[in-house]
Amino acid sequence: MATLNAINSNAPTATVEKMAMKLEVVVIPVANVDRAKAFYSGLGWRLDADFPFDNGFRVVQFTPSGSGCSVQFGTKMTPAAPGSAQGLYLIVSDIQSVRGELIARGIEVSDVFHAGRPGAQFQPDGSGRLSGPASEHASYSSFATFRDPDGNGWLLQEVTTRLPGRGLSNWDVATLAELLRETETHHGEYEPTAPKHHWSDWYAAYLVARQNGKTPEEAANEGKLYVEGSH
Repeated sequence: MATLNAINSNAPTATVEKMAMKLEVVVIPVANVDRAKAFYSGLGWRLDADFPFDNGFRVVQFTPSGSGCSVQFGTKMTPAAPGSAQGLYLIVSDIQSVRGELIARGIEVSDVFHAGRPGAQFQPDGSGRLSGPASEHASYSSFATFRDPDGNGWLLQEVTTRLPGRGLSNWDVATLAELLRETETHHGEYEPTAPKHHWSDWYAAYLVARQNGKTPEEAANEGKLYVEGSH
């Protein structure tokens, strides 16, 4: 442990913070690839690939709507037992609407619930769960679950407002429109004292900063630094 601490204390933290590492694929274990493919296609997810190889290896990839991360499954991909992937989060902005859409697609989904105690959302027997969405649909607090044919467990979580510094994802039209209005407001505050520039430069720096978890104030400063550093 002392050695590990020494290594960590000497690590170039500034460099690590700038290193982009994007989680793009999660592998889930399945027993029947074609059955799993039919299930995830039935969710309405985008089929990105289905590549079989002569040695028996096969990879199938799906991407949930609005997600930057995909799932893969296939043959000879993982030694994990089929169905052993649990607690896979799917973030949604309106959990009841998404649940209704999944049910319309023939998917068996639990009732919406909120956790009466920490970790209750993961209990397979439902202990600690309270029926219905959280009070006033508090962000991060309402859940529903479903499973694929192998038993891999998915967890819908309703996120309406992200905690400060948590970054942005699932940019649907409403979310992007709200973010653009926010960007316009902060750019309007900066513009009277700004050097001559194209608004798109400031907007791009601001949006990237917000996506990376910066607060609006920090993102506005990123826009200012980008514009003034390029002039």
